[in-house]
Amino acid sequence: MEDLYKVISTGVRLRIARQSGGHDLNDRVHDLFITVTESIRNGAVREPERLMGYLRTVERRHLASYFDRMLRERRNASAVEMSVLRDRGASPERFAMDRQFQDVASRILGGMRGRDREVLLRFYFREQTAEEICNAMHLTGTQYRLIKSRAKARFVELCRRRLARRVD
Repeated sequence: MEDLYKVISTGVRLRIARQSGGHDLNDRVHDLFITVTESIRNGAVREPERLMGYLRTVERRHLASYFDRMLRERRNASAVEMSVLRDRGASPERFAMDRQFQDVASRILGGMRGRDREVLLRFYFREQTAEEICNAMHLTGTQYRLIKSRAKARFVELCRRRLARRVD
């Protein structure tokens, strides 16, 4: 066992260090020694003269297993990091801007004629269909389209005026 450990701790250790960059080197060398020793005790190595070939095969499998594990850990870590980095909520600045926009939009809508305001509120805020709005407000399809089109144009114009006053 001492001779085997000397072989593993010198030549095999150097190959493992060269191929994997030396990360967890002592642990991997020790794991390899334990695996080979257990195989010998269990009778898995039937021809002692082929022990070095067997050792080389086990070494390659250990390295492959190590690289697979490291790759999985990196993938999982990067997925976790990305999920932490992605903030699904609005930032405080964005929340404040949205709130200001809503306040301005509410004031502008409050200043519009009743029927125009009602059509815009039902369509954009309550998300009612054109048919539902027509039925509730006793409008024809043409009346609805005309009122909505004019109300949108009026709303945009009032927003532009409001913003122009703030800039000046």
